[in-house]
Amino acid sequence: MNLIVLAASGRTGLALARQALGRGHTVTAVARDPRRIGLDHENLRKVAGDVTDPASIAAVVFPDSVVVSGLGTDVPGVLHDGARAVIAAGPRRIVWLGAYGTGPSADAAGPGAEVLWKFFGDRIPDKVAADNAVLSAGGTVFHAGVLSDEPSGPGRTVGLDAAPPFDLGVKISRDTVAAAMLDEAEQPRFAGSVALPLAA
Repeated sequence: MNLIVLAASGRTGLALARQALGRGHTVTAVARDPRRIGLDHENLRKVAGDVTDPASIAAVVFPDSVVVSGLGTDVPGVLHDGARAVIAAGPRRIVWLGAYGTGPSADAAGPGAEVLWKFFGDRIPDKVAADNAVLSAGGTVFHAGVLSDEPSGPGRTVGLDAAPPFDLGVKISRDTVAAAMLDEAEQPRFAGSVALPLAA
């Protein structure tokens, strides 16, 4: 599979790229500064791209591409810009990382998710807009809880109908989330909907 990994220099993006290569895929790793992508592999191509510049995304995303995104930002508006740039480029499939307790998963997460406003504040509407754009385009949005850098453990992926209440004390490793996102990229189960990666 030809996988495009967005934000490949970030912690989640690196996990996605590393695991995708381990699964035998060809990976185009996209970052504003490709020198910060801490991987080397014969099936890896590092390219410069900025989601606020749609032309730079269109230059690497093609109709046979599958895009997996670890994009995160402190700047409101960037996520929605990124989602629109990816959708406009017309890939075969999009697997997008979002935050559990925002937008479509807010009701399922329950009152505990209100704490997210303390962390994300005015970035939440941007997250919701980006998620909704990807969902409308038939992509899958993974709403992960609190991420950790612990080693990967067993995991499972469920829909919103099986979502647990949001708990700030429950963490899931980035590696586990990356594995779930790549499973979806390979064999979609939640196209056009929100999926929740959970620790088993």
